[in-house]
Amino acid sequence: MFSLQYFLAFLSSFILTAVLTVPTIWLAKKMELIDQPSSERKIHRQATPLFGGLAIFVSFFALVYLFRSVLLVGNLEPYHYFGFFVGSLFLMIGGFLDDKFNLRPAQQLMFPILAIAALIAGGVHIDKITNPAGGYIYLGYWSSLLISLWLIGMMYTTKLLDGVDGLVTGVVGIGGLVIFLFTSTTRYYQPDIALASLLLAGACAGFLVFNWHPAKIFLGEGGSLLLGYILGVLAIISGGKIAVALLVMGIPVLDVVWTILRRLAQGKNPFKFADRKHLHHRLLDLGLGQRKTVLVFYAFALFFGLSGLFLQSLGKVYALAILLVIMLGLVIGFSQWDKKKNDTTPTA
Repeated sequence: MFSLQYFLAFLSSFILTAVLTVPTIWLAKKMELIDQPSSERKIHRQATPLFGGLAIFVSFFALVYLFRSVLLVGNLEPYHYFGFFVGSLFLMIGGFLDDKFNLRPAQQLMFPILAIAALIAGGVHIDKITNPAGGYIYLGYWSSLLISLWLIGMMYTTKLLDGVDGLVTGVVGIGGLVIFLFTSTTRYYQPDIALASLLLAGACAGFLVFNWHPAKIFLGEGGSLLLGYILGVLAIISGGKIAVALLVMGIPVLDVVWTILRRLAQGKNPFKFADRKHLHHRLLDLGLGQRKTVLVFYAFALFFGLSGLFLQSLGKVYALAILLVIMLGLVIGFSQWDKKKNDTTPTA
């Protein structure tokens, strides 16, 4: 029975999102929510509609309501989903305003904070997390702080990752698929979370039809934040399976951490300054092209995400350590490449 429901959930989410993306493209053009290729950082060659996250938002929560009988079989109550919905709505409102008026970073940050507050006010919390050394760590009053830091990290990871066609959409879709597989196992069986994760994966797949290179529409500010938010929330409500989501998002998260440290070392505000030094930009500079660059990220997300299905808590820590070593290797390699280019560049 659940197998059929899972199939219908994914198919419904895929079709509905794909169908809704068409009028979203028209709406974005009508409201002049357009990303112009007007700076060095932007790699697209033609004006492209923004605000694509609207199609994912409407599809995901419409189907959450439609499948509510399954989504409420576990420990979650309607008010939990309501807080989740309100938080997502805040992100879409903020995303629309930023796509339209290009808000300042401080103004942009207000909406993710409201999204987190709505979720916590809706009663979502983390009782405990697994201790890699054995047993559990009970959070108590620290739950809200951990949720806040986790969701800010996830949202800004997907926001900063959104620089290549289909990159965020595909990686988050893989994340939804991995959480579905994880919560479908006998040991961690959670049919409600499994179905919600498939709704996310299906929505990403449906949007990817239009977001694959060359993209006909972009996620926009709201969409890029929304996908990180939804994936982060699913990791929380699946019982604090943050390590699983981290394995999927490991390379992008470490890239964001490196970007922040690098900009701070240069004396620049990491959230106000932009450059072309993200990992996806570096892969493009190597000549991979957008599609191959995206597939590299997909491969990391899929391999390390699926590895989490077979690893215990300590094994996940080792896998995350391997990701850190890989990222350090990439940082050192590209730094040496930059140095070599600078040494061979003729001076005027």
